[in-house]
Amino acid sequence: MPALTQILAQAVAELGLELSDAQLRALLLYLDQLLLWTKAYNLTAITEPKEALIKHIIDCLAILPHLPKGSLLDIGTGAGLPAVIIAICQPERLCTALDSNQKKIRFIKQVASQLGLNNLTPIASRIEAHDGSYEVVTSRAFASLDDFVAVASIRLAAGGYLSAMKGKAPTDEELQSLSGAWDIKTIPLTVPRLHDSRHLIELSAKND
Repeated sequence: MPALTQILAQAVAELGLELSDAQLRALLLYLDQLLLWTKAYNLTAITEPKEALIKHIIDCLAILPHLPKGSLLDIGTGAGLPAVIIAICQPERLCTALDSNQKKIRFIKQVASQLGLNNLTPIASRIEAHDGSYEVVTSRAFASLDDFVAVASIRLAAGGYLSAMKGKAPTDEELQSLSGAWDIKTIPLTVPRLHDSRHLIELSAKND
């Protein structure tokens, strides 16, 4: 655990985040519970603690400096990535973690209770059946930017932002199909200790 604590603390410093010791402990407890529950529920394919810390926790931390303010919906949250990470690090933000997988939502409810995350609401539902309006809608799960925009935009408040976590930057072709209706910003991310490409795609509706 001390090695993981050091890696996490260094990453937080590199990302320019200001997190308390309690928040760092909460992130590591979440990781511990994620790996524990994975033995029974197969929440993540990554089971090695250091790799999971980098590819899950630190990967999600990298988007925090770039997230617009406001209430947040995380679609297809899985085991709570990035919703739980955001809720831990930004206690002033109301976060909703949405996934149709009951077991994954059960895990998030359990870990949210353990960590006292009063700003996090886990909901087992498909996005099509979910009501509500949010200032920020995130996802780490969608393969296609088009698909994400199609389902996420329905839940977006006026003046809100879609924030899609992606590996490689979208192609011009992908962006072209959306550029008529959306202002699009591609933000390259540097994730400490991760050598893969990472981007955050921010979309806001163009005014008519």
